[in-house]
Amino acid sequence: MGEKVVAGGFDLSDRQRYRDKLRRCLAGLERLLAEKRFDRPKNLVGLEIELNLTGADGMPKMLNGQVLERIASRDFQTELAMFNLEVNIAPHRLDGRVFDRLTEELRTSLAYADRKAAEVDAGIVMIGILPTLDRDDLVSSNLSEVDRYTLLNDQIVAARGEDFSLDIDGVEHLSCTSKSIAPEAACTSVQLHLQVTPARFADVWNAAQAVAAAQIAVGANSPFLFGRELWRESRPPLFQQSTDTRPPELQAQGVRPRTWFGERWVTSAFDLFEENLRYYPALLPICDDEDPLEVLDKDGTPTLAELVLHNGTVYRWNRPVYGVADGVPHLRVENRVLPAGPTVVDVVANAAFYYGLVRALAEDSRPVWTRLPFEAAAANFDAACRHGIEARLTWPRRGRYGGTAEVDAVTLVRDELLPLAEAGLDAWGIEPVDRDLYLGVIEERCRRRQNGASWQAATFHRALDGGLARDAALAATTRRYRELMLKGDPVHTWPVGLPDPVPAA
Repeated sequence: MGEKVVAGGFDLSDRQRYRDKLRRCLAGLERLLAEKRFDRPKNLVGLEIELNLTGADGMPKMLNGQVLERIASRDFQTELAMFNLEVNIAPHRLDGRVFDRLTEELRTSLAYADRKAAEVDAGIVMIGILPTLDRDDLVSSNLSEVDRYTLLNDQIVAARGEDFSLDIDGVEHLSCTSKSIAPEAACTSVQLHLQVTPARFADVWNAAQAVAAAQIAVGANSPFLFGRELWRESRPPLFQQSTDTRPPELQAQGVRPRTWFGERWVTSAFDLFEENLRYYPALLPICDDEDPLEVLDKDGTPTLAELVLHNGTVYRWNRPVYGVADGVPHLRVENRVLPAGPTVVDVVANAAFYYGLVRALAEDSRPVWTRLPFEAAAANFDAACRHGIEARLTWPRRGRYGGTAEVDAVTLVRDELLPLAEAGLDAWGIEPVDRDLYLGVIEERCRRRQNGASWQAATFHRALDGGLARDAALAATTRRYRELMLKGDPVHTWPVGLPDPVPAA
């Protein structure tokens, strides 16, 4: 990729060659599936968290290069903008006290990163969208100094052919334009990985799609952007609009966005990879020398590099992932729904809820996706993003009569989904003490109707009512958020409002 950047981009033949290579990769994937070459299940899970850097005043700091140099760990990497970092936790086996182990590892890693950030007068904030971000912070000059980000930005901008339009109508209305994909960097998320067999992939992916709205409802943590209060989880509309390669004419024709929920339940992982080739032109048509079909003919394992690269430029909220470990191919479902934060305990509680719920629903004798129209699942996702913990969702009725009904998200989670998640965690072999602790966090959020988004909004309005100007209220809310994040108690316990007096910037 670096050579391509230096050479000045792609020529006209690159895209055709890449398309041909993608087709050979897809044929290779089909053969691997038919020949049952994939790794046996190991119940492995992985976790990635995107982070923000701020100063003592709560404002973003464009210092990720300096902070990463001091951290000096492969567990931490750059993200899209200079105020972003990402931490990766090594795969764990999903059993026993895994959630306590994840909590301890995350606390240790984030505390270390925060100490290193302090050496350049910065600190870590784990939040969906940093409330103090300004439009001037999200410009191309603040993208991380990494070739792949520059190249991706250039290709998406070229594909769109005009400024990006951001238009989100929530509690308040935001309408503005951007000349780059930099606003995407505002979206900091948690990615949960689950390795599955090909036979189970469709059930797990469908289950993950069905519960995405419930994940957002209880986990929303992104109510502000550019000083405006928008949706309770504003990342999805922001991500879609800031990476949208479609000018208005293509949108009117029904061309699909590169960031999307999807449009149907699937029967195989192949369905999703094939859709990616059928619907989306290449953004990064970079070919390597491997011929996947020749590798298969020699009983080797192809990397399917072009397929993997192309898949990485289609931003599904539940993404299929092909990988190779120790020469053996495997499939994962990557859940990209959740915002980062508020605390390590909250992140791990969200993960426990997801892994338990997906296990139970994927093994249900009457799968939820056979009783819930896909259009309803997509509408649920939209409703949860807009309204967070106050959302109302459509869900299959229990009992003999069938059909669907509209229900409060908190009622659905407490009465139906938490018992399912509990059964799912039991099936994974999670110790009851871990199960009860982390699912109890989700239950308490529902009981108190407080998650990260509702706390941020309530604290911001309390600050406004106390006489602070809007910008000062957002900065004070951010500083208080970081203080409580570092303390570590889950967000449902956080007192609304600012300490008196407001900490100085």
